[in-house]
Amino acid sequence: MIINTGQRTDIPAFYAEWFANRLREGFVCVRSPYDPQLVSRYRLDPSVVDAIGFCTKNPAPMFPYMDLLDGYRQYWHMTITPYGRDIEPNVPDKHRLLEDFCRLSEKVSAQRMVWRYDPIFLTARYSAEYHLKAFAQMARRLEGSTRIVVISFIDLYQKVKRNFPEAREVPKEERIGLGKEIIRIAGEHGMTVRPCAEGDELAPYGADCGGCATAETISRAIGVRLNVPKLKLGRPTCACYISGDIGAYDTCAHLCRYCYANSDPARVAENRRLHDPASPFLIGGYREGDRIHDVEQSSWIDPQITLFDEWR
Repeated sequence: MIINTGQRTDIPAFYAEWFANRLREGFVCVRSPYDPQLVSRYRLDPSVVDAIGFCTKNPAPMFPYMDLLDGYRQYWHMTITPYGRDIEPNVPDKHRLLEDFCRLSEKVSAQRMVWRYDPIFLTARYSAEYHLKAFAQMARRLEGSTRIVVISFIDLYQKVKRNFPEAREVPKEERIGLGKEIIRIAGEHGMTVRPCAEGDELAPYGADCGGCATAETISRAIGVRLNVPKLKLGRPTCACYISGDIGAYDTCAHLCRYCYANSDPARVAENRRLHDPASPFLIGGYREGDRIHDVEQSSWIDPQITLFDEWR
C-alpha cells in the first residue's frame, strides 16, 4: 500500500522527529477528521508499505532521519513558489529551498522528485511577467534534479476565501497564456508540466494532463508496478490516487494564505501545543472511547514485473 504524509499538513517541515519515531516503532495512529473517535492504525513496514509519499515546502528537518527511510520507496513532491512572506509567512528562503531540493534529489533520485509550482494566482505584485521570470530562474536551478513540474491555479475553497479574501481566480485566457509559456520554459530544462486538477485545457500545448500522483505516475517513480485497489478519495477534478494519509488538518505552521488544510491560525497554534513527538498520534494521544481499527495492509507490487523499464 501507499502511505501519504502530505495531503493535510507538512510532516517533514514540522514533525520530522515525530515521524522518525513512528518509523522506529513501526506504526502510526490517525484520527479520522470526520469521526474523532475512529482511529486508523497503520503498520510502517516495508513489507506492506510499497511507497511513502511526501509533500513538503521544507524537507531539511527530515535530512537527519533519512537513514530510517532506506528500506522504503519514496516519492517526494516539493513546493517552491515565488511568493514572499506576505503570502507564505513561515516558508524558508527560496534560494535555500532550491538547494535543498537538489540535495534531496541526489539522495533519492530525480525520478522520485516532483517540483510543485502551485498554486498560481495573479495580483499587481505577482503578475504574469513576475511568474514567468521566477519560474525560469527556478527551472534553470532545478534542471537535472527533477523531470516533472506540477502547476495549478488557485482554487477558492471556503477556507481560502476566509484566510485570503482578496484572492481571485485566474481567468481561462490568462491560465492558457501562462500555461503555454511555463510548458515551453519547463521543456527547455528537461521537465514535463503536469497540471493539478485543471482538466485538459493545457494538453494541446504539451502538458501531461493525466494527473500528478496517479497510481501509474507513482509506479513510474518508484520503479515497480502497483496493482492498486479501487480507491479514490481526492477531489472530483483530481485524478490522483489517495491512500493512507497520516497527517491532520489545522497543523501546518507555514500558514500560507492560500492553504486549504488550515481553517484558522489560532487552531493551528493550539494543535501544535498538543503535539508530542513520542505519541503515536500527530496531535494528542489515545482518548477514552476511541475505536481502534487496524488497517488491513498488504503489498500492491506486481510480483511479475518489478522494474519500470520492463513495462514502459
